[in-house]
Amino acid sequence: MRVRSIKVKNYKALKDVEIREIPGFAVFIGANGTGKSTLIDLFGFLKACLKENARAAFLERGGFRQVRSRGAEGETILIELKIDLDFRSEAKSRLVTYSVEFSEEGPKVVVEREILHWKRGSYGRPFHFIDFRRGEGRAIAESFDAFDKDVSDEDLKVESQALDRPDLLALKGLGQFRRFDAASQLRDLIENWSVSNIVINDLRRDSDGGPAEHLSTSGDNVALFAQYLKDYHEGVFANVVQAMAERVPGVDEVTPDPTGDGRVLLRFRDRNFTEGFISRLVSDGTIKMFAYLALLHDPDPHPLLCIEEPENQLYPSLMNVLAEEFAAYAERRKGEAQVFVTTHSPDFLNAVPLDSIYWLRKESGLTRIQRAADDAQLRAFVAEGDKPGWLWQQGLFSGANPA
Repeated sequence: MRVRSIKVKNYKALKDVEIREIPGFAVFIGANGTGKSTLIDLFGFLKACLKENARAAFLERGGFRQVRSRGAEGETILIELKIDLDFRSEAKSRLVTYSVEFSEEGPKVVVEREILHWKRGSYGRPFHFIDFRRGEGRAIAESFDAFDKDVSDEDLKVESQALDRPDLLALKGLGQFRRFDAASQLRDLIENWSVSNIVINDLRRDSDGGPAEHLSTSGDNVALFAQYLKDYHEGVFANVVQAMAERVPGVDEVTPDPTGDGRVLLRFRDRNFTEGFISRLVSDGTIKMFAYLALLHDPDPHPLLCIEEPENQLYPSLMNVLAEEFAAYAERRKGEAQVFVTTHSPDFLNAVPLDSIYWLRKESGLTRIQRAADDAQLRAFVAEGDKPGWLWQQGLFSGANPA
């Protein structure tokens, strides 16, 4: 299941943008303030809406009026995604559209309209799996597989539903029930997105608490996640350690070390020493590279990884390796996983194919997004052997550098 396109209106700097034909590995560049972090935040916002409600998701970001674009007073905030959903019985998928609009009503946040639909051919009338306005609407209670057959509207089981509050997503409520198959699949997809902003200070903490089956957003449970991999997925953990040894000179062994009081330390052993150094004593780049490799080798992979500026604290020569790891993650799970990355690193960009690069720029205060492969001049330079990062440094991504 993959995100194929994104349309956004009135979400912070993204007043009116659309990205189509998004590849498995997509990299976003641009000057500070052009909206890269905002674009990544969209996915965290939708996930927060499902986890809690729309009001809570907006409050985390300063409230509805802080999120709505300047000059858009009285207008709704729209997020629309085109996503491949799977048939459960066969290895194929179908493109559906999920659209949600938010408004304010005094101090309240309202889900103004929420639609999940699939269109039959170029001109056919769409099936609306979900169609809700302000907390009330209808939903199709059918297996998604049924739509591979010649099904008519009259054959469908349609249920009318009402939500408890106007700031709840219908997707949150209906997605709990397998009879609403399309809603259930989409809810599962969004809940399993990972929007990572790995923080060095969090990586260095002694992990405590229960087992961690995924790396957290900030990476503060990296030792617990390493312990989980070592205990339950020994082959995966061995692959992570091998990849680490190949990419960081001197690191021969990585060991999660339970202390006996509920904490787990992470030890990195250099081949020149008999004992490993705990994570607080190794370089920022060493522990951060390990965290990324562990994330990318998760045995239960996230369908979408959103990662901001992975180059921070990493040596420039590791940038091409890291870019290749991200691309490999999307490639080996083709059709099932994506990676979205923001970066300011030309070295990272040099290892990224032109088809995967998008650049953001401001025009009259509004964000515009352009795919690098659509620029004839950039295509010609890359065909002659130039690297995207070099071209970016030379200012050939118009508007992508600070004025």
